Amino acid sequence: MHLSKFPRIRLGHFDTPLEAMPRLSKLLGGPNLFIKRDDCTGLASGGNKTRKLEFLIADALEKGADTVITQGATQSNHARQTAAAAARLGMRCILLLEDRTGSRDPSYLHSGNVFLERLMGAPTRIYAGGTDMNDAMRVVAEEVRAGGGKPYIIPGGGSNAIGALGYVNCALEILTQANQQSLVVHHVVHATGSAGTQAGLVTGFEGSRSGIDVLGIGVRAPREAQEQSVFKLACETAEYLDMQGAVARERVVANCDYVGDGYGIPSAGMVEAVTMLARTEGILLDPVYSGKGMAGLIDLIRKGHFKPDENVVFVHTGGSAALFGYMSAFHAQLPDEIDTRNIR
Repeated sequence: MHLSKFPRIRLGHFDTPLEAMPRLSKLLGGPNLFIKRDDCTGLASGGNKTRKLEFLIADALEKGADTVITQGATQSNHARQTAAAAARLGMRCILLLEDRTGSRDPSYLHSGNVFLERLMGAPTRIYAGGTDMNDAMRVVAEEVRAGGGKPYIIPGGGSNAIGALGYVNCALEILTQANQQSLVVHHVVHATGSAGTQAGLVTGFEGSRSGIDVLGIGVRAPREAQEQSVFKLACETAEYLDMQGAVARERVVANCDYVGDGYGIPSAGMVEAVTMLARTEGILLDPVYSGKGMAGLIDLIRKGHFKPDENVVFVHTGGSAALFGYMSAFHAQLPDEIDTRNIR
């Protein structure tokens, strides 16, 4: 796969680390757990969307765009990273945020990613849950054109064949790092939502004939819908790479048992997973994606899904900034009080 033939602009810090998690592995009794630190991509606190934006923003610039438009949920990691990429390149960025949770918590509505997006100067429009966000972006694009601008629409999550190239590249990066560490990777696990990350990983691993199994832990859609979405995008990505037929349907696997009450709504498993990683490895997950992805991985380990001696890589998709929008979900996990006796 010769990715250099596609336009790309460097926005992130790569290669991101591939690290062992020995304390978590010991706590859970195996398998051997590793983490791909895509929370360390560096763009406004990092995350998986940076890889996609390197290809998407390059395409936008090649097409002469001066304004990027994208959409996501209220605490969207993708929106934050898109705003950062636009700021770095001197482009205008308009964010459309859909209220998917109905939360009225001021921290959720104004802190975390929302605060960072405003800090970076991105105009933000809020839409009711259930809005056709693709149509909303088209309307905004027409407004930009009417004002003399040149808009470029980035789909939610950066998830199209261009954006998925970022995770084709990540798959190759994991393989290179594993080879350097003499590490045989049996499974890669991650949170799957808008489909681009999983589609890119599957395409990269299948196209390189690595034999590595990819498991997406769903955060939004039912299993069949999620797998179909990923498979469709994986096929489009493979075709874009001139590798038609590289991905078989059975190689796209999602487990959507850990969504809980819905997208972006805290679950007990997510709270446990985020707290466990923080206290065993000093790693901060996010409450919407990587927290539920890790919750799924932890539960599957407890159920004996993986062999004790297997090597499992969890792809950390970033987003810890969103924790500040979900502080109330973690109150029961915090120490009872702060000792103020030493204040004079």
